[in-house]
Parts: sequence; structure tokens; C-alpha cells
Amino acid sequence: MRPLSSPSSLKRHAVDIFLAGVAAVEPGRAVKEHLSLDGDTLHAGEDAVGIVPGGRICVVGAGKAGAPMAAAVKEILSGRLEGGVVSVKYGHLAPVAGVTIREAAHPVPDEAGMSAAREVIHLLHRMGKDDLVICLLSGGGSALLPCPAPPLTLTDKQDVTNLLLACGAEIGEINCVRKHLSLLKGGGLARLAHPARVVTLILSDVVGDPLDVIASGPTVGDPTTYAEALAILRRYGLRGKTPEAVVRHLEEGAGGMQPETRKPGYAELQGGLNVLVGTNAMAVDAAAVRARDLGYNTMVLSTTVTGDTTEAARAHAELAARIARDGRPVARPACVLSGGETTVVIKGSGKGGRNQEFALAAAPGIDALPDTVILSGGTDGTDGPTDAAGALADGTTVRRARDAGMDPGAFLQDNDAYHFFQALGDLLVTGPTLTNVMDLRVVLVGGP
Repeated sequence: MRPLSSPSSLKRHAVDIFLAGVAAVEPGRAVKEHLSLDGDTLHAGEDAVGIVPGGRICVVGAGKAGAPMAAAVKEILSGRLEGGVVSVKYGHLAPVAGVTIREAAHPVPDEAGMSAAREVIHLLHRMGKDDLVICLLSGGGSALLPCPAPPLTLTDKQDVTNLLLACGAEIGEINCVRKHLSLLKGGGLARLAHPARVVTLILSDVVGDPLDVIASGPTVGDPTTYAEALAILRRYGLRGKTPEAVVRHLEEGAGGMQPETRKPGYAELQGGLNVLVGTNAMAVDAAAVRARDLGYNTMVLSTTVTGDTTEAARAHAELAARIARDGRPVARPACVLSGGETTVVIKGSGKGGRNQEFALAAAPGIDALPDTVILSGGTDGTDGPTDAAGALADGTTVRRARDAGMDPGAFLQDNDAYHFFQALGDLLVTGPTLTNVMDLRVVLVGGP
């Protein structure tokens, strides 16, 4: 990891605690803790599935953690894996012998992702009732395996994805729309794999870990409808901006002229196993253990922080100030941890991500507070379209910025947190971690 320009012990501790959380959800480790082979029985979580003699086993999937997850599956199956196709984000490639790893774009899908989706569909069409499909899903999976329902095009999917991302829609809303434009999402992958059995291993990047939202639920039933997808476009004022083909497709679906996504209880979904192997709560719990080891009185605030990034950041800063002032709700030296995923409504033309913006929005609230640090980082190592995982703010951030001729408020208004923290040397740069369980925030007040 690139060193910080002002590496105080408190900042080093914040980074250490963050990395401990990330390490706990390392994809290979997570898969091995939940998948094992005993003769002809494959144990997945608390369930098991028998392997039919002569039956084939393949792996498919999508997400930033896809390559290490596939490597772990291959190791566990001890040569019984026949191959597969997994789509990962650019920069997350790690070769896995016998498995095709494709790179594609995230969060806006591209042609490489569509090509990978075609390969997955071709493979699924070859699977029969005695065969087993192991599906690997992790953060970014929805964008990395795009397969627009005809006559929709990739450009249609790209345009609507960009609109939804820019307006601040939450991931469940984005994926509701995506599911109703796709052949693979919303139970579509399981439908194509039928009658083969499907075991899905999931590294969750969604608050609350709803299986139908993670990667747009390609192997589970979808409770949402075309009508709900249309309502989301109206809610954010996007109906008039959305490609005409997309609106027409959704309207036809709402009118019963397009088949709905697969619903819970459909025959093609029966018998499938879905196992959560990594979650935000697991990462936060591991971070808490490390914080206590370092001597901090530690409190987990929440693992389901959502909503507006600026509002959440200011609430965290207010909590830090209260701890500094009153020693409540946790005595100093204090560590407060939170997880989840906030949203940013893009109004400016700057560069950044929700975690960098979180740190920037929190900085004024801890201005001049001694021994206070707030770190916000994405567990995948990439925050927005940047090479940073997030950033750190402390009691000197505002003063140092003004000494350098920078106005924190102006940078926040322009959504330009990246250049702000780059100038101060306080970006959190880990490189791709090959995992993703949303965000982890560390608030430290007072050193041990």
C-alpha cells in the first residue's frame, strides 16, 4: 500500500483496522470456509449436494472476486472441475488453470462483458440433469455479465445504467431495472442452467445481503416487477431521458406482453443452493477484533449505513466530536466502526467516489480536534472511477487544505474529493483487493 504523507500513529491504526476487515473476507478464504468435498458429497454452507458419477461440474460467475473464488473452488474439487467462465472487472484478472477468466467493465457494462455472458450461456446450454453448476457472485456481478433481452442493445443498458448511477438511486433500485432488461438476471441464469443443479456462492456487496439484489439475483427468484422498474424511472425523473426502447420494453412487460423475471417458487429454481460466504458484517467484526487488540474501546455503530453520503459523514463526525468532548457513547481511546454503502448525487464535474466524499464531508466536523481520524474505504480497493479505496480526514485536514489554498466546501460541491486528498497525501490506496463487501469506516478518537 502507498504510504500516507503524514503517517501519524492514529492514521496507521485506522489503516491497519481497515485492512484487517478486508483480510477477513478474502475470497479464497471465504470460499474454503463454506465449501468442502467429501467423496461424492459437496458440502455448501449447512447444506450438501450429491455429485452424480459421470456428471460434469462447471463454474460460472461474475464479480470483482471471481478469480480467487474460482481458484478456491478448483482446489477444493481436486481435479473434478471441468472448466468454466467467470467475468471480472478490468485489473482484477488472476489466471485459474482450466477456467476462462474474462475481464470487463464496471459499473457501466461493455462489449467484453456481453461476450463473457454469451460464453456463459453457451456453457449452460450444454449442462444436463446429472451435472452441477457452481455459480460465483460478488460485487460488480450485475454489470460484468450483461445480456440485454432482445431487442434491447448494450448501448441501451449503458445509457440507463449511467442515468441511474448519476441520480443517486440505491443498488436495489438499479438492479430492479437491470433485472427487467436482462436474460440472465432475476433468476435467468438458473433458468438457463435447468435441469442441472446450481450451487451459488455469494460474496455480498449489498446492505442486508438480499439474495435477489446481489448481482441482480441470477440464481434466485425475483419479487420485483416491470411496474416497479417503471416507477423507479419516474421517481428519479428519468423516464423522459431513458432510451425509448427501454421504456417500451418495460411498458410491454408491465402490460403482460413480456415474460416476467423468474419468481420465488418457480420450478427452475427448486433445489438450488445459495450460500453467503462473505458479508460486510464479517469484515466489520474482524476490524473490531483488530481495534481491540490495538487497545481501543470499540463499538460497532451499524453495518447497514445507507442514504446520502454527506449526511452520513456529518453524523459520524458529530459522534467523534461527542466522544472527544464527553467520552460517550464509548470512552477514549475509542474506535467506532460502521459498514454499508451510501450514495452520492453527482452535481459537480470533479473526480472521486463515495468514500473519498465521505471523508471530505466529515472533515469540517472534526476540525481542530486532536487525536481524531475518520477513514472511509471501499473493501474492493476502488472507490468510484479512481485508483483509491477511499481517504482519511483528521483534525488538521481543514487547516492544511486552507494553507494550501484549497476550500474544502468548494471541492465537496464539485464532487472533487480525489484531487483534494491527493494534494494532502491522504488518499487510501490499496490497489484492487479482489474482494468486495461494500464499505468500511473507522473513527478513532484518542490513541491507546
